[in-house]
Amino acid sequence: MMAAAPTGVDLGLGDRCSRRAFRWAERSFEARRGKTGFPLFGGAGSFSNWMDYGPLQVAMTCDGIGTKAEIAERTGIYTTLGYDLVAMVADDLVANGIEPINLVNVLDVDKPDEEIVDQLMQGLHAAATECGIAVVGGEIAELGRRVGGWGPQMHFNWCATAIGVPRNGCAPIDGGQIQTGDVVVALQGAGFRSNGFSLVRAILEDAYGPSWHEVPSVDGRSWGVAALTPSFLFTPSILALIDAGVPLRGVGHITGGGIPSKFGRVLKKSGLGARLDNLFAPDEVVRKLVELGRVDFETAYRQWNMGNPMLLVVPPAAVDPTLSILSARGVAAQVAGEIAPGPIVIQGVPFHP
Repeated sequence: MMAAAPTGVDLGLGDRCSRRAFRWAERSFEARRGKTGFPLFGGAGSFSNWMDYGPLQVAMTCDGIGTKAEIAERTGIYTTLGYDLVAMVADDLVANGIEPINLVNVLDVDKPDEEIVDQLMQGLHAAATECGIAVVGGEIAELGRRVGGWGPQMHFNWCATAIGVPRNGCAPIDGGQIQTGDVVVALQGAGFRSNGFSLVRAILEDAYGPSWHEVPSVDGRSWGVAALTPSFLFTPSILALIDAGVPLRGVGHITGGGIPSKFGRVLKKSGLGARLDNLFAPDEVVRKLVELGRVDFETAYRQWNMGNPMLLVVPPAAVDPTLSILSARGVAAQVAGEIAPGPIVIQGVPFHP
């Protein structure tokens, strides 16, 4: 069975580094106590941090597309990565009831290529527009050999920072109101979003060699194009639920660390777990990758979203309106399970932090 660490990605180590980084960041909060910009909310249950700007509260988050950039380099397709970048920050903000409004991005390159940059920014514009976000600035940093990649063309890393405001005065969605018996609703998605690509690439190279991106996959596309499947943007649909008054008690954007990590974050304040017996099955590309890599069940659900990139927690009475609103917006959703004491249990398998 393949685990994550042999690919060079140790999720436990990454989490420990993140905790160290946050401890130092948290110490800086005192610099703004009693002043504009003091942090109001973060940590448990949070995918972003709220700050006090007097009459206005603002939230901020940052993230990037990771090594999915190499998939674009291999396929020569750059226009979809903007959806991945926007999803990583906008869907994190909306998970806390925040409407994303502005974004800045940093594109680190070895050597600039005008056409590739234009294609990247086309995609960023399209995705930002879909979410109602204005891209207000950015930086293209030429770093030479400090940035590597695949092939002779421009190599790059791409990250963004986004800010937003509470939607219609919405209180923070932080999982603090979650109760036993609440219902978990899964939203369906295809592909890997921007997470677990070190494992994706390791499996495909082991199976098909260095030119794996050219090999046909199970759905007729090349493996490169299949792996590049862009992230679906859930922000407009979550905002629609908030506008309709749906009592969202928790929203989990399932990215790095999978359901155990990211949905575990949603449940942390309540101290509860969940029984998830009716999640969406992953798409055929993901299933084939699991088979090729002989990836065990726990590793798969800790590396990837496995077809469930967003999980909602609502009281039982809100299930029908939630499903109805999402269906009207073309988002596939279904009841995946319920909140219960104990750990997160996926199809009978308990997951512990």
